[in-house]
Amino acid sequence: MYAVIKTGGKQYRVTAGETLKIESVGGEVGSAIVLDKVLMVANGDKLSVGKPLLAGATVSATILSNGRNDKVKIFKMRRRKHYQKHQGHRQNYTEIRIDGISA
Repeated sequence: MYAVIKTGGKQYRVTAGETLKIESVGGEVGSAIVLDKVLMVANGDKLSVGKPLLAGATVSATILSNGRNDKVKIFKMRRRKHYQKHQGHRQNYTEIRIDGISA
């Protein structure tokens, strides 16, 4: 059984017991969260697709950790104009473990 969920502007294909890093969501480490933006649920040969969301379908997860990704370096330059700009960015993330899928 797997589901396709939407969180943080991205879509993820998840199964029970899987861990993944998503955009930062509020919550303490060890707390349970419910992801209710489910786009699709597949159970064997049975496939349920929402228009755009599936009514009544939820994915329950547990927060494992909160952290920050590796730094992405941004470098902008205009040739022959003596313009250079250095910048860096670290995106926050939340690591979750999928506990169950209910449709």
